[in-house]
Amino acid sequence: MGINEENAPARPIELQVNGIGELFQSFGQFTCLNKDVEDYIVSWTRMHAGDQPIKIIIHLPKKEVHTKVAKELANAFAQYFGYHAALLQHDLDELRADGRRFLAIGLTILVSCLVLSQVAARYLAEGPLRRLLEQSLPILGWVANWRPLEIILYDWWPLARRRGFRTDASRRPRGDDPAR
Repeated sequence: MGINEENAPARPIELQVNGIGELFQSFGQFTCLNKDVEDYIVSWTRMHAGDQPIKIIIHLPKKEVHTKVAKELANAFAQYFGYHAALLQHDLDELRADGRRFLAIGLTILVSCLVLSQVAARYLAEGPLRRLLEQSLPILGWVANWRPLEIILYDWWPLARRRGFRTDASRRPRGDDPAR
């Protein structure tokens, strides 16, 4: 089930702030979401939402509820989390490309080691060097594939999960006012 499924009820994440300024931090001319706010939303989503859609509800002081900035909060959150989801997707794409590149190298090493092992078995005289090469070259070839296989099979899961949390946070059910 996706985050914006029409029939799925949204799990509310409620934030109580003393002012809109608590949600953001500035770095010179750049403004971004406060890291604590982001961490709270992402960790809450990880722990409670599962596959359900989320709805971020921000409780503001009455004097700020109807301001232009308050009305733009939903868009600001969507853009922020959408941007970070896109960054994580880029990281995921790079990791997968690295995995494919490393696998091509690893398979080349494996084939080379298997061929060299057979050459050693065929052309070297019986003895410890022959047995060493026959037995250790295939192992070396398989070890060269350890990291590529780890990337392809396992390393992408945490990135995909983190991307998913931010993608989920970048969407909200239609018609909800994020500021109260």
